[in-house]
Amino acid sequence: GRYSMLPRHVQRLGRDWVTHWNGSQILALNSPLSSCMRWAGHYPPWASFPLPTSADFSANWRFPPFFGPWRQFQTSNWHLDNYTQSCCFHLPNPSMKSEGEEPLTKKRRLSGQDDTSTPEQETNLSNQKEVSCLSVAQNEEKHGSKKGTIKRHWEYFCQQSKTMKIAKNKGSDQSTTGSETTFDFRVMSYNILSQNLLEDNSHLYKHCRQRLLFWTYRFPNILQEIKELDADVLCLQEVQEDHYRAEIKSSLESLGYHCEYKMRTGRKPDGCAICFKTSKFSLISSTPVEFFRRDIPLLDRDNVGLVLLLQPRFHCNTSAAICIANTHLLYNPRRGDIKLTQLAMLLAEIASVAPQKHGSFCPIIICGDFNSVPGSPLYRFIKEGKLNYEGLAIGKVSGQEQFPRGQRILPIPIWPKKLGISQNCVYEIKQQQKEENAGEKLEAAKPDNTQEIVIASEKLSSKLQHHFKLSSVYSHYFPETGIPEVTTCHSRSAVTVDYIFYSAANDDTAAQPGAEDSFCGGLKLLGRLALVTEKDLWTVNGLPNENNSSDHLPLLAEFRLIER
Repeated sequence: GRYSMLPRHVQRLGRDWVTHWNGSQILALNSPLSSCMRWAGHYPPWASFPLPTSADFSANWRFPPFFGPWRQFQTSNWHLDNYTQSCCFHLPNPSMKSEGEEPLTKKRRLSGQDDTSTPEQETNLSNQKEVSCLSVAQNEEKHGSKKGTIKRHWEYFCQQSKTMKIAKNKGSDQSTTGSETTFDFRVMSYNILSQNLLEDNSHLYKHCRQRLLFWTYRFPNILQEIKELDADVLCLQEVQEDHYRAEIKSSLESLGYHCEYKMRTGRKPDGCAICFKTSKFSLISSTPVEFFRRDIPLLDRDNVGLVLLLQPRFHCNTSAAICIANTHLLYNPRRGDIKLTQLAMLLAEIASVAPQKHGSFCPIIICGDFNSVPGSPLYRFIKEGKLNYEGLAIGKVSGQEQFPRGQRILPIPIWPKKLGISQNCVYEIKQQQKEENAGEKLEAAKPDNTQEIVIASEKLSSKLQHHFKLSSVYSHYFPETGIPEVTTCHSRSAVTVDYIFYSAANDDTAAQPGAEDSFCGGLKLLGRLALVTEKDLWTVNGLPNENNSSDHLPLLAEFRLIER
């Protein structure tokens, strides 16, 4: 025929795969990334990935021009470099887009790539990442699980929460102990992958069968996940507007949810949604947050947030409230200045919605895709409540790249004064009122310290602060092995970028060390749906797959509201 077949001994490696062959295409062995391998070239949509071979070698080599018998191939003039223990075969795909051709809407997510490398080295690194660990058939035989099923278990943080869960399943009411009223509820954060973004960035999903990427296949899976996990509050990102209007909203309403939605500004067709069960909460207020400002050049991106104030349906206390925030920050790893400013705007809105009597805040939960990795300066700022960004490179804010291209230093201050948000991440008007009140008290106590106060404020000019004592639901690493947890996985990357942060009560043993209860009551983390490793995800062909129809995993946590 028109296309020649690979020799029989090579067919056995690829399980009778047929590929396009021409003089410029070679069979390359890339440096090892894992102990298993797959073919990543053209393949028919019905084909499954081949089983890995037991060959333990790597390096760069190519077939001789003439494909003769196996003996002739054995004696051909080819050589191995850098002998190692494992390898990954990869048949280059000539139609794959190069880095420069990738859409700007959602650039590939790479972690640990040296951006000073040559284009050829960048291509090799991309290919290495793309061929990581795929062997569906072997793992199905080993674990005996349904194809495409990810095993995630529920993690309890105290025996009492497990007992309460059993009682809840039996239909008992919320418990009341002494002077504390408890209210248990579940919160989910889930980036459901906008269909438009999927199609604009198809290079990220080369590992998926085509039929699994259609919205008509994906939406029933996503809806089924939501039904099974049965959260009381849903924080969804990348919710495409036409799909939301046509079927997402009505489907969730039929499950007992009330939905609030904020579409991205500009011509971006997706946005964020917060949906809550009307049997558990009533809506006090809903506030959309737009990060685009026409009069501020820094804020030229169309990301958004959404802040809801919800009232639990208590029988004995009608004054309780919970603030739920949801956002999807800018992806661009080289624009940490925009990311921090967007975060400050969200925190300022929360600070204006959540305050209660005596200067305290109601319990707060912040969900979303923050496009930042654990331990990054942006992540630490959320958890620690402070960040000194003096001398910080703009490309290191999110930690998405080990060798960031954005080497420009963050300016001081990051955003202009006309944004109206202080370095404490509150609106300037409220900040001025607090400072005036504090100033009057300080002047009465120490009238001669005015100059020292001015100098101190100047020194704090490169320091960001917020007043929420926040903890992360997830620990981001498995304690037994130190292997990272993963919330998103596609052809080019597998990292954590999705989070659920919450204001912890004093007696919450799952909270971060040093978290204080500066809130009216607080939240106690009862349990969470465990995350998995990158290796676990590739045993089911990564994300999306037959049963998980987004490139993100849903995060789920159960809280107890303690209202004193």
